[in-house]
Amino acid sequence: MTTREKRTVRFASIGIGIYLALFGGYKAWQFLEKKRADYNQLVVEAGDLKTEIKRYDDKIAVVKKLMERFHLDPAKLKNSSVVAEASSAIQKAAQGGGFRLGPIRESPTRASGRELATIQIEGSGPVKAAVALMSRLETLGYPLIIDSAQFSADPMMPGNIKLKLTVVILDFEKWKNEGTPHA
Repeated sequence: MTTREKRTVRFASIGIGIYLALFGGYKAWQFLEKKRADYNQLVVEAGDLKTEIKRYDDKIAVVKKLMERFHLDPAKLKNSSVVAEASSAIQKAAQGGGFRLGPIRESPTRASGRELATIQIEGSGPVKAAVALMSRLETLGYPLIIDSAQFSADPMMPGNIKLKLTVVILDFEKWKNEGTPHA
Protein backbone atom coordinates (compact mmCIF):
# COMPACT_ATOMS: atom_id res chain seq x y z
CA MET A 1 0.00 0.00 0.00
CA THR A 2 1.21 3.39 -0.86
CA THR A 3 1.51 6.30 1.50
CA ARG A 4 -1.44 7.99 -0.08
CA GLU A 5 -3.62 4.90 0.30
CA LYS A 6 -2.52 4.52 3.93
CA ARG A 7 -3.42 8.15 4.61
CA THR A 8 -6.84 7.67 2.90
CA VAL A 9 -7.52 4.57 4.98
CA ARG A 10 -6.54 6.48 8.14
CA PHE A 11 -8.86 9.39 7.30
CA ALA A 12 -11.66 6.98 6.43
CA SER A 13 -11.12 5.10 9.72
CA ILE A 14 -11.13 8.36 11.67
CA GLY A 15 -14.26 9.53 9.79
CA ILE A 16 -16.05 6.21 10.40
CA GLY A 17 -14.97 6.32 14.07
CA ILE A 18 -16.28 9.88 14.45
CA TYR A 19 -19.53 8.91 12.69
CA LEU A 20 -19.97 5.86 14.93
CA ALA A 21 -19.13 7.90 18.06
CA LEU A 22 -21.64 10.61 17.10
CA PHE A 23 -24.37 8.14 16.06
CA GLY A 24 -23.74 5.90 19.08
CA GLY A 25 -23.55 8.96 21.36
CA TYR A 26 -26.85 10.24 19.95
CA LYS A 27 -28.52 6.86 20.53
CA ALA A 28 -27.03 6.67 24.04
CA TRP A 29 -28.23 10.24 24.68
CA GLN A 30 -31.76 9.32 23.53
CA PHE A 31 -31.73 6.18 25.73
CA LEU A 32 -30.54 8.11 28.78
CA GLU A 33 -33.05 10.93 28.12
CA LYS A 34 -35.90 8.39 27.97
CA LYS A 35 -34.73 6.84 31.25
CA ARG A 36 -34.59 10.30 32.85
CA ALA A 37 -38.11 11.14 31.60
CA ASP A 38 -39.41 7.79 32.93
CA TYR A 39 -37.77 8.48 36.28
CA ASN A 40 -39.30 11.97 36.46
CA GLN A 41 -42.72 10.50 35.59
CA LEU A 42 -42.34 7.97 38.42
CA VAL A 43 -41.41 10.78 40.83
CA VAL A 44 -44.54 12.72 39.82
CA GLU A 45 -46.73 9.61 40.20
CA ALA A 46 -45.20 8.90 43.61
CA GLY A 47 -45.92 12.48 44.68
CA ASP A 48 -49.53 12.17 43.48
CA LEU A 49 -49.92 8.88 45.33
CA LYS A 50 -48.44 10.43 48.46
CA THR A 51 -50.93 13.32 48.22
CA GLU A 52 -53.83 10.90 47.78
CA ILE A 53 -52.69 8.81 50.74
CA LYS A 54 -52.41 12.01 52.81
CA ARG A 55 -56.04 12.84 51.96
CA TYR A 56 -57.11 9.38 53.11
CA ASP A 57 -55.02 9.76 56.27
CA ASP A 58 -56.90 12.98 57.02
CA LYS A 59 -60.25 11.28 56.42
CA ILE A 60 -59.22 8.35 58.60
CA ALA A 61 -58.23 10.72 61.40
CA VAL A 62 -61.61 12.50 61.21
CA VAL A 63 -63.55 9.22 61.22
CA LYS A 64 -61.44 7.87 64.09
CA LYS A 65 -62.09 11.04 66.09
CA LEU A 66 -65.84 10.75 65.47
CA MET A 67 -65.82 7.06 66.39
CA GLU A 68 -64.02 7.83 69.64
CA ARG A 69 -66.28 10.78 70.43
CA PHE A 70 -69.49 8.85 69.87
CA HIS A 71 -68.14 5.44 70.96
CA LEU A 72 -69.39 4.06 67.66
CA ASP A 73 -67.83 1.23 65.66
CA PRO A 74 -69.81 0.66 62.42
CA ALA A 75 -68.03 -2.66 61.80
CA LYS A 76 -69.55 -4.14 64.96
CA LEU A 77 -73.12 -3.04 64.17
CA LYS A 78 -75.36 -5.80 62.85
CA ASN A 79 -78.83 -4.90 61.58
CA SER A 80 -80.31 -8.03 63.11
CA SER A 81 -79.47 -7.08 66.69
CA VAL A 82 -78.72 -3.35 66.72
CA VAL A 83 -82.29 -2.33 67.70
CA ALA A 84 -82.39 -4.64 70.73
CA GLU A 85 -78.86 -3.70 71.78
CA ALA A 86 -79.55 0.03 71.41
CA SER A 87 -82.78 -0.27 73.42
CA SER A 88 -80.94 -2.15 76.15
CA ALA A 89 -78.16 0.46 76.19
CA ILE A 90 -80.72 3.28 76.49
CA GLN A 91 -82.39 1.49 79.41
CA LYS A 92 -79.06 0.97 81.18
CA ALA A 93 -78.10 4.63 80.63
CA ALA A 94 -81.43 5.77 82.08
CA GLN A 95 -81.16 3.54 85.12
CA GLY A 96 -77.54 4.52 85.67
CA GLY A 97 -78.51 8.20 85.67
CA GLY A 98 -81.41 7.83 88.09
CA PHE A 99 -84.18 8.24 85.52
CA ARG A 100 -87.19 5.90 85.91
CA LEU A 101 -88.43 4.45 82.66
CA GLY A 102 -92.00 3.63 81.86
CA PRO A 103 -93.21 1.90 78.71
CA ILE A 104 -90.79 1.51 75.82
CA ARG A 105 -92.19 0.91 72.34
CA GLU A 106 -90.16 -0.10 69.34
CA SER A 107 -91.70 0.41 65.92
CA PRO A 108 -90.39 -0.52 62.47
CA THR A 109 -88.69 1.78 60.06
CA ARG A 110 -90.18 4.78 58.30
CA ALA A 111 -90.86 4.92 54.59
CA SER A 112 -87.53 6.58 53.73
CA GLY A 113 -85.70 3.37 54.58
CA ARG A 114 -82.72 5.07 56.17
CA GLU A 115 -83.78 4.12 59.67
CA LEU A 116 -83.91 0.69 61.25
CA ALA A 117 -86.47 1.47 63.92
CA THR A 118 -88.00 4.11 66.15
CA ILE A 119 -87.99 3.75 69.92
CA GLN A 120 -90.52 5.69 71.99
CA ILE A 121 -89.54 6.05 75.64
CA GLU A 122 -91.59 7.40 78.49
CA GLY A 123 -90.23 8.02 81.94
CA SER A 124 -90.00 10.41 84.84
CA GLY A 125 -87.32 11.75 87.11
CA PRO A 126 -85.37 14.85 88.03
CA VAL A 127 -84.63 17.37 85.29
CA LYS A 128 -80.91 16.75 85.70
CA ALA A 129 -81.36 13.00 85.10
CA ALA A 130 -83.53 13.59 82.01
CA VAL A 131 -81.02 15.97 80.46
CA ALA A 132 -78.15 13.62 81.35
CA LEU A 133 -79.96 10.75 79.62
CA MET A 134 -80.44 12.81 76.48
CA SER A 135 -76.77 13.84 76.42
CA ARG A 136 -75.62 10.24 77.00
CA LEU A 137 -77.49 8.96 73.96
CA GLU A 138 -74.73 10.11 71.60
CA THR A 139 -72.06 8.14 73.47
CA LEU A 140 -73.86 4.79 73.71
CA GLY A 141 -72.16 3.43 70.60
CA TYR A 142 -75.20 3.25 68.33
CA PRO A 143 -76.37 5.52 65.49
CA LEU A 144 -79.14 7.23 67.47
CA ILE A 145 -80.90 10.51 66.74
CA ILE A 146 -83.40 12.19 69.04
CA ASP A 147 -86.42 12.79 66.82
CA SER A 148 -88.61 14.47 69.43
CA ALA A 149 -88.62 15.19 73.14
CA GLN A 150 -91.65 16.28 75.13
CA PHE A 151 -91.30 17.51 78.71
CA SER A 152 -94.15 17.93 81.15
CA ALA A 153 -94.49 18.33 84.90
CA ASP A 154 -95.00 15.15 86.92
CA PRO A 155 -98.05 15.76 89.16
CA MET A 156 -97.28 12.67 91.26
CA MET A 157 -93.75 13.78 92.16
CA PRO A 158 -93.12 17.50 92.70
CA GLY A 159 -89.78 18.63 91.28
CA ASN A 160 -89.74 15.82 88.70
CA ILE A 161 -90.66 15.88 85.05
CA LYS A 162 -92.18 13.41 82.63
CA LEU A 163 -90.27 12.84 79.42
CA LYS A 164 -91.58 11.36 76.19
CA LEU A 165 -88.63 10.73 73.92
CA THR A 166 -88.64 9.44 70.35
CA VAL A 167 -85.27 8.06 69.26
CA VAL A 168 -84.50 6.97 65.70
CA ILE A 169 -81.92 4.24 65.04
CA LEU A 170 -80.20 4.81 61.70
CA ASP A 171 -79.49 2.03 59.23
CA PHE A 172 -75.74 2.41 58.86
CA GLU A 173 -75.53 0.22 55.75
CA LYS A 174 -77.88 2.43 53.72
CA TRP A 175 -76.15 5.64 54.82
CA LYS A 176 -72.73 4.17 54.03
CA ASN A 177 -73.67 2.95 50.54
CA GLU A 178 -75.32 6.20 49.52
CA GLY A 179 -71.99 8.00 48.99
CA THR A 180 -71.22 11.67 49.25
CA PRO A 181 -73.63 14.31 47.94
CA HIS A 182 -72.63 16.35 44.91
CA ALA A 183 -72.76 19.99 45.91
